[in-house]
Amino acid sequence: MIAQTIDVYINRFSETDKKINAAVNKNTGIIVVIPCYIEPDLIRSLQSLNNATPPPCRVEVITVINAAQNSTHEVKAQNSKTLLESEYWVKTHQKNFIDFYFINENNLPAKHAGVGLARKIGMDEAVRRFKEINCNGIIACFDADCTCSENYFTALYESYRKHNWYGCSIYFEHPLEGKEYSSDIYHAICLYELFLRYYRQMLKYCGLPFAYHTIGSAMAVSCEAYCKQGGMNNRKAGEDFYFLNKIIPLGNFFELNDCCVYPSPRTSNRVPFGTGKAVNDILNNKQQNTYNPLIFYQIKLFISQLNVLYQSGFEAINIQPEIKEYLLTCNITDALAEIKNNISNYESFQKRFFNWFDAFRVLKCVHYLRDNFFNDIPVKVASTMLLDKLSVNYNSYKEKDLLKLYRKLDSK
Repeated sequence: MIAQTIDVYINRFSETDKKINAAVNKNTGIIVVIPCYIEPDLIRSLQSLNNATPPPCRVEVITVINAAQNSTHEVKAQNSKTLLESEYWVKTHQKNFIDFYFINENNLPAKHAGVGLARKIGMDEAVRRFKEINCNGIIACFDADCTCSENYFTALYESYRKHNWYGCSIYFEHPLEGKEYSSDIYHAICLYELFLRYYRQMLKYCGLPFAYHTIGSAMAVSCEAYCKQGGMNNRKAGEDFYFLNKIIPLGNFFELNDCCVYPSPRTSNRVPFGTGKAVNDILNNKQQNTYNPLIFYQIKLFISQLNVLYQSGFEAINIQPEIKEYLLTCNITDALAEIKNNISNYESFQKRFFNWFDAFRVLKCVHYLRDNFFNDIPVKVASTMLLDKLSVNYNSYKEKDLLKLYRKLDSK
């Protein structure tokens, strides 16, 4: 059955041919995919994976070293250097439970080249490799500037064996101190991670079924779910958010908090948004603002009346005029009519409703209310307001202490 699902996917959605000719060990159960673009320290990430505790299955790591056709000579030279150094490192360090492979894609179409396409090339190759051994294994995403806890593989393996999930979000923590970066960068990443966790907890507070982190370096899917949902996209940024927005609605989405991924806090201008860009912006502005809690209070009120929406329609619910204005711009009455024509009970109504009011539409709602009604406020202020709503005690207003509280909330 898995081979048939893979065949359908490859024939319809895969953009490249087979890249790795080496035979697949029949015990392979986890394949990690790493996009790599002008990375000077890929070996650090490979070493972290190499040092992890071996799981009961065999592991492969596929690194896609990539650049666009029109990339500068310096970019392609760095990629070539990274490839040579990494291949040499593998020959002298690889352990007997793990196999490292490199796909060199230094000439991708400029229109699509980027992290999304790089992930897709690697994940599609993982699909082909699992097909060779007829295995519905784990495809895990990692980044070339990340490290992981020693139990990364064993936790992935055990959670998948126990829960048979379609996808999972893996717990992560950015480093908040050390000698590798300046104190300003560590402070900036603290603010940015607080922003991420505040947003996730606000979604949870609203009662939304997709209140999960969507971090590209800390996510995994089953091979079958990847194929069924059309695989990875080609986006140059935000590819992780849009990808998991297809996986989460399948249900059986898991939050893996028993291990940890440690993404880098470094600055970057390679993508229009994301961690590196956010750290840069915070360093320039000396502050991280976030969405006003008043936005989420309106969303929560709306979600709390789903049963009324189901029974009596949009005009019967009691919501604030600001969010009502947004919903009308989305033609909610037409959407509800279509939903009700295809359901037989409240449970199926909920499922179809959240396929419409999904993570992307909620984000658009948040942005609409921010742009038209509720200005952003400092993340420290917003995060304390939510803690008050959740009746969580806090004794400090320092950002690092607030972040530690949010980490505890996320890891429960």
